[in-house]
Amino acid sequence: MVRAGDLFGDGVNIAARLQSIAKPGAVCISGATYDQVRKVLPMTFADLGVQQVKNIQEPIRAYEVGGPCEMREVAPAFIAEAESPPPLPDKSSIAVLPFQNMSGDPEQEYFADGVAEDVLTTLSKIQELMVIARNSSFVFKRQTRDIREIGRTLGVRYVLEGRVRKAGNRVRLAAQLIDSVNGSHVWADRFEGDLDDVFELQDRITQDIVAALEIQLTLGEDVRVWRKRSGTPLVYEHFTKGRTLYVNFAKHTHAQARIELERAFAINPTFAPAIGLSGFVLTDQVRFGWETGEATTYEAALERAARALAVDPGSVEGHVALGYTRLFQRRHDEAVGAGEKAIAHSLSSAGAYHMAGMFHGYAGDLRKAAQYEEHAQRLSPLSRNESRVDEARWRFHLGDFVTARDIASRVLAEKPRWLTAQTTLAAALWKLGSEDEAQVTVRKILANHPNLTASRWAQGLPYRHQKDLDALMSPLRLAGLPE
Repeated sequence: MVRAGDLFGDGVNIAARLQSIAKPGAVCISGATYDQVRKVLPMTFADLGVQQVKNIQEPIRAYEVGGPCEMREVAPAFIAEAESPPPLPDKSSIAVLPFQNMSGDPEQEYFADGVAEDVLTTLSKIQELMVIARNSSFVFKRQTRDIREIGRTLGVRYVLEGRVRKAGNRVRLAAQLIDSVNGSHVWADRFEGDLDDVFELQDRITQDIVAALEIQLTLGEDVRVWRKRSGTPLVYEHFTKGRTLYVNFAKHTHAQARIELERAFAINPTFAPAIGLSGFVLTDQVRFGWETGEATTYEAALERAARALAVDPGSVEGHVALGYTRLFQRRHDEAVGAGEKAIAHSLSSAGAYHMAGMFHGYAGDLRKAAQYEEHAQRLSPLSRNESRVDEARWRFHLGDFVTARDIASRVLAEKPRWLTAQTTLAAALWKLGSEDEAQVTVRKILANHPNLTASRWAQGLPYRHQKDLDALMSPLRLAGLPE
């Protein structure tokens, strides 16, 4: 609020309280600010924990801003996580960076991102190639980084970067493959064609990369990887917008995501990623109580998954969407089967391993679930909180309460209100005998979610075995989560 040339409101009050927390000459920021800047500023951040500040009802997580990253120019959120970069795998490995939009039109960012992501998705279908997930490689968007450092941070040998220029109905693509060990160029080329030819141009890029890396495709891969697609790539804009809205996990953003995705496959009825993701949206709308008519909505979600698989039997999105819906219908064997098919069709899909891990965990194969989550994190070493949250839960069920506690704590350092991480942390603390800390964690949960009860939380967890559900819920009840 602005009044008489002055500013009033929670933002101003929080800033003033954080100033009092900061050391002389230092800068202190809130968790909300940290979430906005951590991926784009070359700074280090020290977690000061949750602070109770005057005249602010809810506690505020605070961070102290350190100096610029000198030896290792990586995004600040990953400084701690990337202290021990993963080793290079035995087989060829690659990261696809977001392509630069050279069109001079910011609206074309969606198109440029879509081109790069389609190349990444195609490469991830090749068994003899390990491809880093989009969530990690796209972290470097709009950042000038040494390719050798990017390769070391992600644990890959090769890095692909490119540029896209779209003018009218013409598209120009330029791409180069770089060896991150020594910074040398392995391959580079330019491609040009009509807008409707962009799928073919992308396939030419991926074919040249495969040839440059001397990878021999099996007959089955040759048929599956170079798939024929139709329609206009303008669908990228609606799909990318829809996915961005979906991951916000709010009622209104999910409704908007659903509209954008439907626009995408209305333009291109064969664009399986949009069809499959729309199945996720429908299932989540039931899960979160945003859609009435559970049975009909689940059936609609299954229909979307079936459509995606009819278009592309190797669609990872189609298989995981099918498994996701079957999981919440408590049809665990079908969910597990769908997860395994998703992995079989894309051995480099971090998302497929994460979802398959979830399916196995709820079905009762806790050890395989934890192993799959570990592999998902290797494929996405810089953006892996969803996978880590689930790994913490499966480690808890395996009796490794220390690891469960430590993983959940690391996630909460970045996302302090993540309910799944909070409940896992509270349960692990109770089992470790840290009952006071467990009770404090439950009180924090109830401060953010005053209507949450044990029965309500348990209802949303699709465990096959009651004993697994009881193992998690019993310590939460003892720590103070009301029935």
